[in-house]
Amino acid sequence: MLALSRKKGESIIINNNIELTILEIKGDQIKLGIDAPKSIPIYRKEIYGQIQQENQISAGTNDLNKILKDL
Repeated sequence: MLALSRKKGESIIINNNIELTILEIKGDQIKLGIDAPKSIPIYRKEIYGQIQQENQISAGTNDLNKILKDL
């Protein structure tokens, strides 16, 4: 993991087309601005985990449906 220090208004660039900017710092929270192409999905980590879990459940259901259909 790369750890960087940034101040309010400063940015980092990822892969030439994603810019993360520190918009605000209040206590132990920061507000990030993300400028990225619309084709790149951006999720909070906890939401991404839920999406992955739902996808795994759906994939398992599809396999069960296929097995039942083959019977």
